Amino acid sequence: MSCYLDASVYFSLYVTDTNTPAAISKSHKATRPLLCTDFAELEFVNALSLRLFRREMTASEIKQVLTLFGQDLAAGSFRYVPIPSASFQRARNIARQHTPDLGTRSLDILHVASALALGATQLVTFDERQAKLASALGLRVL
Repeated sequence: MSCYLDASVYFSLYVTDTNTPAAISKSHKATRPLLCTDFAELEFVNALSLRLFRREMTASEIKQVLTLFGQDLAAGSFRYVPIPSASFQRARNIARQHTPDLGTRSLDILHVASALALGATQLVTFDERQAKLASALGLRVL
């Protein structure tokens, strides 16, 4: 058993926003290990970079966040795993079956497909459609 955290959760764990209290609470309740894919890390880094572009954070603040995230990865707070290649085929199948009803976006589908391919039993996200999709596919959504 394990729990997949999507990028929105990582963002709220490291950058204070309206979802931060829920991110902390849900990550504490989640089954260990907490999985972090290279794909989720990409989305997390891109979200930080967008904050820099929008002048909502400074380069120094982003560097601090990435340092803390790296320290937590090194300490084992999250299990860092590459996105399984099987995720893409699974995502295509999920898109055909569920997007017509749920309106899910491809990146959200890829998060759910990755969680399933990694054998996660739980998923934490702040995206409503991603949560509905995960639930429809048997993941427990926190």
